[in-house]
Amino acid sequence: MAITTSSPDRSGAAILRKAVARLSDRLPDLADRLVAEILRGEDWERPSGLRDDLWQVCHVGLGHGMEAILDPGRGRTDLEWAERLGRRRAEQGQPLDQLLRSYRLAGMVFWEAVVEAVSQDEPAHVPTLVRHATRTWYTIDEQSSTAAAAYHRTEYDLLRRSEERVQAVVDALLEGHGVDGGLLATAGEVLGLPEQGRYAVVVLGQSEMPDRPGGAGGPLGDGTGAASGSTAGAIRFIWRMRADTQVALVALGGASLDELIETLRPHVRAHAGVSPVVFTLAELGTARWLAELALRTCWSAEPEIALLDRRLPSALVVSQPRLAGRLGRTVLGPLYEIDPAYRDVLLSTLTTWLACDGSAARAAAKLYCHHNTVLNRLRRVEQLTGRQLARPNDLAEVVLALSAVRLLDSTPGPGLDG
Repeated sequence: MAITTSSPDRSGAAILRKAVARLSDRLPDLADRLVAEILRGEDWERPSGLRDDLWQVCHVGLGHGMEAILDPGRGRTDLEWAERLGRRRAEQGQPLDQLLRSYRLAGMVFWEAVVEAVSQDEPAHVPTLVRHATRTWYTIDEQSSTAAAAYHRTEYDLLRRSEERVQAVVDALLEGHGVDGGLLATAGEVLGLPEQGRYAVVVLGQSEMPDRPGGAGGPLGDGTGAASGSTAGAIRFIWRMRADTQVALVALGGASLDELIETLRPHVRAHAGVSPVVFTLAELGTARWLAELALRTCWSAEPEIALLDRRLPSALVVSQPRLAGRLGRTVLGPLYEIDPAYRDVLLSTLTTWLACDGSAARAAAKLYCHHNTVLNRLRRVEQLTGRQLARPNDLAEVVLALSAVRLLDSTPGPGLDG
């Protein structure tokens, strides 16, 4: 710790310089006293690396202070040392309050030694020296403030670099580079994720951020747009921003995908796609692709959370848009040759009937018409498409063609297969 002072009170400054000159030969003893004071009051286990260099830090710091007092023309080397020490302790991960406590103790040890030296050799000068104490403690405060400022700057820089490293690791995993054994080891170190586990990927559309009850640190992360980790029960999210989406690497722990969806549901404001569970970090690239496919199966006006394994036919359609477009044109093309209003009625009836698991009565209740009306409309669909809805193969074609028209946001015209 560095101690120095300057004062308009030349008598006090002179007495101080004379005492410090006598103390110069006792610098190792003062370092011993300071180390003992620091260690005596600590209630934490100081790492061996910090214990090993503590005496050296105390010795050098006190020495800088003495040199600055004895030769003030050299400038504020005490503040330069304080800045270096603040950076060093931040890099070592030492708590800031421990650093500031060390400065307070350094001031105490230094001042007691000065008073002892003056009392022994020139006791009459003690009152003048005491009047100089205010300026001395102000200088100590300058040193600790400089150290704290450097500590905070370094802490911020370290955090930024750490966040950048997290972002790079998450991006690499989501891009499918997890087959690199070195990346898996780094992921374990940086993200705290084991190579084997239960993982999923969530993709949110339209650059929507999830709501965060209670602000930053809520169940779905801090929403900064950088990689951010959070835990909701047993589920941990690490979010990353992409050009038009938010992507989350999700460590499920023992949670199910249904529990993941229920965790997401209150907080998302747009469509979301959820991948199947994968069991290694190396599979996260595939999981991201599957989550993106799941997202592309969402089409309603209200936000949907699409689990891929429950949308496989629709996912198949969006994964092969050219072929799906041709299917839509081949099967449903004739419906686009009739009056648009009547076509919308037929397609709405078909969609509702499928949603009601083929029950004409339930579809009629939703459409506010007679169930015979539903049957008549379905027969008209069969006539126009040439498919029989009672035949499994024909029904599968109609369902996939309807998904193609709906999900590809196109009509089955000449360009749909193109």
